[in-house]
Amino acid sequence: MSRVRIKQFMWIALGTMALAIGVIGIVVPVLPTTPFLLLTSFCYLRGSRSLHNWLLNHRLFGPIIADYVTHRAISRRTKIVALTTLWFSLVLSMIMVQRLYLYGLLTTIGSIASIHILKIQEKPNG
Repeated sequence: MSRVRIKQFMWIALGTMALAIGVIGIVVPVLPTTPFLLLTSFCYLRGSRSLHNWLLNHRLFGPIIADYVTHRAISRRTKIVALTTLWFSLVLSMIMVQRLYLYGLLTTIGSIASIHILKIQEKPNG
């Protein structure tokens, strides 16, 4: 295997791992999705033009990446979905594992994550 092919494989592997973590971040409240999607885009751009194009044209991931790269912003809908999913998951976790210290920890983490999400610029006309 040539050195170039090994490099391409490494970029694709790293991008795929980042994509997997980003997808997990959709349902795990404190794991961010967008940074991992941006990392996936970066890696796929260097490893496989076709995978990069697939990612940018993906109906779910493409718009998030495009909004952030173009405007350094996310849409209002993305913010609402992120905050709703975050707090739904946190409250569900609190109900399932009824521990007082967990309430405080999850509320703190959720508040910090919410502040971060709300501070991200909102996409124009979005």
